[in-house]
Amino acid sequence: MPDFNVGFVIFPDLTQLDFTGPFEVLSRLATPPSLSSPSAFAHSRTHIVAKTMQPVLSDRGLRILPTCDFDSCPQLDLICVPGGPGVVGAIADDKTVDFVRIQSARARYVTSVCMGAFLLGAAGLLKGRRATTHWAYVDLLPLVGATHENGRIARDGNLFTSGGVTSGIDFAFRIVAELAGPEVAQAIQLGIEYDPAPPFDAGHPSKASEAAIALMVRRNEPAHNSLQQL
Repeated sequence: MPDFNVGFVIFPDLTQLDFTGPFEVLSRLATPPSLSSPSAFAHSRTHIVAKTMQPVLSDRGLRILPTCDFDSCPQLDLICVPGGPGVVGAIADDKTVDFVRIQSARARYVTSVCMGAFLLGAAGLLKGRRATTHWAYVDLLPLVGATHENGRIARDGNLFTSGGVTSGIDFAFRIVAELAGPEVAQAIQLGIEYDPAPPFDAGHPSKASEAAIALMVRRNEPAHNSLQQL
């Protein structure tokens, strides 16, 4: 059986949970069948892809080591682009945009988390497509030719885009269920004890207080303005 290659494109100032959330789920496709289910992808391989092999610093100071660079990366069956303020710099880097465009042309699944949608957009992959992103940036999706679809996950053919940060975990489970069956997806969910019970019900603008929304709008304003000017 050929390898099913899952690749996460990382860049300076990414938001690490945009990457590590779906990574935790999708990397478990490679769990040996004897430990999960006969339908598990024993030949799945996960790649952390960057422009160079140097450590990549997240927006909160976490250093992440790539496993391959753009030149050594195999053809990906699933490409995932995380978000974070570093998306602005990634969009301005021709080599990064070209890598995403070329890999996505042959990938079975093209995915993004949060602001990563705009890197897909810079590669021309959202034109005429339905997509979503972090709630603070959905008004900018028309700039890359996309139509906003409300929800934590938007699917348009082989394109999966997800909302802010934690929603990347949810899209990963959707894909695992499609690839390996709902039982495998549920077993992985149980294994990581993904059973959210947050102390506050403020995870979406429709639920959050006006004060919380105002605070986050101010914090996101620099990145919003930068994307608006691209």
